[in-house]
Amino acid sequence: MASFEVEGGRRLKGEIIPQGAKNEALQIISAVLLTPEPVTIHNIPDILDVNNLIDLLGGMGVKVNRIDRQTCTFQADDVDINYLRRDEFKAKSGHLRGSVMFAGPMLGRWKKAFIPKPGGDKIGRRRLDTHILGFEKLGAEFTYFPEDGFFYFTTEGLKGTYLLLDEPSVTGTANIVMAAVLAEGTTTVYNAACEPYLQQLCLMLNNMGAKISGVGSNLLSIQGVDRLYGTEHRMLPDMIEIGSFIGLAAMTQSDITIKNVRLDQLGVIPDRFQQLGIQMNFIDDDIHVPAQDLYEIQTYMDGGVLTMYDHPWPGLTPDLLSIILVVATQAKGSLLVHQKMFESRLFFVDKLIDMGARIILCDPHRATVIGLGRQYPLRGIKMSSPDIRAGVSLLIAALSAEGKSVIQNVDQIDRGYQNIDTRLNALGASIKRV
Repeated sequence: MASFEVEGGRRLKGEIIPQGAKNEALQIISAVLLTPEPVTIHNIPDILDVNNLIDLLGGMGVKVNRIDRQTCTFQADDVDINYLRRDEFKAKSGHLRGSVMFAGPMLGRWKKAFIPKPGGDKIGRRRLDTHILGFEKLGAEFTYFPEDGFFYFTTEGLKGTYLLLDEPSVTGTANIVMAAVLAEGTTTVYNAACEPYLQQLCLMLNNMGAKISGVGSNLLSIQGVDRLYGTEHRMLPDMIEIGSFIGLAAMTQSDITIKNVRLDQLGVIPDRFQQLGIQMNFIDDDIHVPAQDLYEIQTYMDGGVLTMYDHPWPGLTPDLLSIILVVATQAKGSLLVHQKMFESRLFFVDKLIDMGARIILCDPHRATVIGLGRQYPLRGIKMSSPDIRAGVSLLIAALSAEGKSVIQNVDQIDRGYQNIDTRLNALGASIKRV
């Protein structure tokens, strides 16, 4: 298993282009199963999770033409859906949560589907209730096989219905939408997720012939159609990577320009980093983060300690809270980080404490960061990456620390960030993959 050896304390400089959006890719690539015609997707992130999902499609018999590492044409005209019952699929899908996104397209097109026990990050309970309840209300029945952790769905034909989701789950909404576009009649989804990635999925499906209205709101109306057609689609830049680069620039006192970020799709992300005191210049569609010796966390108008928490869109995505927590360790001032969604996501803070950060872990969901304005720089240590976002947060901490750090289990980082060591070394970092 690979590790990173990181020499910290270097200031970086230059331009960097964010990869395609990981969370969008898992939905968009699954949606190619909805049509027998070719679908070409651009700006695909060249990362482990996405490449594994593409491999799973190839195993099912989907024709995959990888034009280059960021562009691929898929054609699902001769699919063996029983591949999903085989041991090979079970082994591969156990490491990849995105495989649950196959269920909606399979139910809509082939009237049967399989959902494996979710893989991916170990960040707490990640339930599938929203997916399963939605499929049931559309007319699917399911059987659970506890011996191998599979849900098996069948239907004589999905029927449009009214759905009030128990939570605005992004993947749950996406799965239900992909099933409903080929259902008979009209489906109304209330309390739907409205993240940009879900909007992108609906845009692509409408370009394929679907009839989805209300896109961008939490109330979707889907009029079922008989079939969908081929299309081309370009994915957004990854907002989590953009936020990671903003935090990296501030922590390492670097001068970095992040190119082609789609500012119109970033929501509150720039505002939240500005609340940490980070300066940014917005030039056309680029974000320039100038070298900054000190940044100070804002307080509330009454002087209270600032709290940052995750919230469904247009609130702050939970994937950036780990980055924000790390960035706050070198700020001046205090911050309360409240991770509402996942009960294990803050458990990497022990490694930051070992590096010299002043953090109080209040409970599994809350941590208080006491920023000392660089009076006490972090120090390099040996540590392990527990999940994608914590892993890149530790990498940012290591790049800002004094001395050498070793980060083990960097396969976790590779799942979400393409060639991160090569790209940051081009800006002047010292990261060695061993």
